[in-house]
Amino acid sequence: MTQSDWNLPALIDHTILRPEATKADVLRLCREATQYAFTVIFIPPCYTADAVEAVAGSAVRVGIPIGFPLGGHATRIKVAEAVEGVRQGAAVLDMVINVSRLKSGDLDAVRQDIAEVVRATPEAEHKVILETCYLTDQEKMTACRLVVEAGADYVKTSTGFAVGGATAADVRLLKASVGGRAKVKASGGIRDWHSAREMLEAGADRIGTSASLKIVEEWSAATVKR
Repeated sequence: MTQSDWNLPALIDHTILRPEATKADVLRLCREATQYAFTVIFIPPCYTADAVEAVAGSAVRVGIPIGFPLGGHATRIKVAEAVEGVRQGAAVLDMVINVSRLKSGDLDAVRQDIAEVVRATPEAEHKVILETCYLTDQEKMTACRLVVEAGADYVKTSTGFAVGGATAADVRLLKASVGGRAKVKASGGIRDWHSAREMLEAGADRIGTSASLKIVEEWSAATVKR
């Protein structure tokens, strides 16, 4: 598949999760999403209802993070976050895996943590953030298996708040590990069309980024030149 074959805006989760982001920033993101035809936005959970109202009547779905950014919340807290977000209109939930439990070998606890969120919010799409920079390749493969067994829709590389972000090698590994039973979202450090294209070519089904406008403009310019 070449860059002219991708409908790039439809593959991007347009994101603003900076701690200093204001309500005005979130509403601007909503306007950008409708203008550029991004189909998913990610915003701080406290603005869920505002974002849902702002994109009403469009194809844009509102997404929020769960257990963000460290993943060590008690499962019931993650479930409560998810249920409240969906009640307010969130359609996509990106939950952080319990990295500590995973690295401790508590695999049943990790699987249950994910599964309880999925069961509590069946109407939502679920992505599970692995925070790959902290994991060995074997842990990444194990995490993918647990995500699939728990019934989530995607594995996702990174929060963007850790020491590293998405790499093409990790995307290829996650893609192979899920074996078509889940999709792959690449996020963290994707700030230009070159890096976004690298992730898509490696097998990413979605891109999460706060540099969406820059990426789409570079993609459009590159596509026109071809």
